[in-house]
Amino acid sequence: MSFYISLSGLKAAQADLSTISNNVANVNATAFKKSRSNFGDIFAAAPMQTTTQVAGQGTRINGIQQQFTQGTIETTDKTLDLAITGESFFTVRTPPPTAQISYTRNGAFELDENRYVVDTVGGRLQVLPVDANGVPTSTAAGSLSDLQIPVSKPGAPTVQLSSVGVSVAGLVTATFADGTTQMLGTVAMAAFPSQEGLRQQGDAHWQATLQSGDAVYGQGNAGLYGAVRSGALERSNVDITEELVALISAQRNFQANAKAIESASNMTQAIVNLRS
Repeated sequence: MSFYISLSGLKAAQADLSTISNNVANVNATAFKKSRSNFGDIFAAAPMQTTTQVAGQGTRINGIQQQFTQGTIETTDKTLDLAITGESFFTVRTPPPTAQISYTRNGAFELDENRYVVDTVGGRLQVLPVDANGVPTSTAAGSLSDLQIPVSKPGAPTVQLSSVGVSVAGLVTATFADGTTQMLGTVAMAAFPSQEGLRQQGDAHWQATLQSGDAVYGQGNAGLYGAVRSGALERSNVDITEELVALISAQRNFQANAKAIESASNMTQAIVNLRS
């Protein structure tokens, strides 16, 4: 039995090492969220057994949980580099025909050939419609639309775009050469009842699940939604010193379980030698 107990410990230590290694490997990935391995002991006894005389049967992995703590904000010189200080996610949607919605904290946005604002994997940034005061007129999922930056002023093709701005609430405005401005919408921020229930997709993207609950959309810098910082990016929340210490601890745990297997093997060999 001790072989299998120690074997479960080896598997757990290996899973812990893999989790920590993944954290270290992504220390420079934009908006990456570190993970933590959670373990639980295995214990079983028959109804008529005295549990005080029964040893445990090893350990098992309860799950690998992401830690959605805030990463360091790094300043850039690009208007479409966006970072969130606080909770919530940016909402992006792949171009038709897939039109698949996902959520990200990686705000490294740029313009594609059709002047849609897209992220690093080609998903289009979603915005909500606003009124004349910049307040969203609807926060329903059906009101989401792709953010597209115009080349010139609507109705006046000769008046060229001068600049684009994004407020802390996520309101996107276009300023034209004649000094007029146009509100293009407000960045659709998504919050969830349980962030830990989101399904990872890679590239700092997540999908909603039954465990996470449906996304609740809103404007930034209010309530559940963090402030939007233009000209900045959120770095990974991995603390390399903390991870290296955890790596040493996981390595020692692996070695200890391997030593326990070796000791059990020596004891079994001694018993075999007695019989011979």
